[in-house]
Amino acid sequence: MKIRALEPTDRAIWQQFMDDYATFYKTAVPDGGHDRVWAWIFDPNNDFWCDLIFDDDGNSFGFMQYQLMHRSLGGTMVCYLSDLYVRPDVRGTGAGRAMIDHVIAFAKGRGLTNVRWLTQEYNDTGRRLYDTYAPKSDFILYSLPV
Repeated sequence: MKIRALEPTDRAIWQQFMDDYATFYKTAVPDGGHDRVWAWIFDPNNDFWCDLIFDDDGNSFGFMQYQLMHRSLGGTMVCYLSDLYVRPDVRGTGAGRAMIDHVIAFAKGRGLTNVRWLTQEYNDTGRRLYDTYAPKSDFILYSLPV
């Protein structure tokens, strides 16, 4: 497996992963959403990154997107792993672990103190992996569309 930063020529691969990821979470990318997120990734003034993971034959089978996040109670910045997706046929091969470890290394390299992420209760496969890193927190997410 090889992980590398998303490149401008990867748009079709990335967009398919975004759509597959949205489907997994029973939602859809809104009109214009792909273009907005794509712009964040390539904006040098925006602390938002996307990397792809590839097999030895050069086929991509997953992506992760992460960003910096203020942590006011700690007075620090942390890394927020906002999106992680591995194709279903590749789950359980160590790809998800490699991707999380990649983000952890990124955070450590920047002197950040923490990596955070969310998932759905029903993401049993992902949660089995995530539980090997840390126990789930007792926080409850409230999300209010405005």
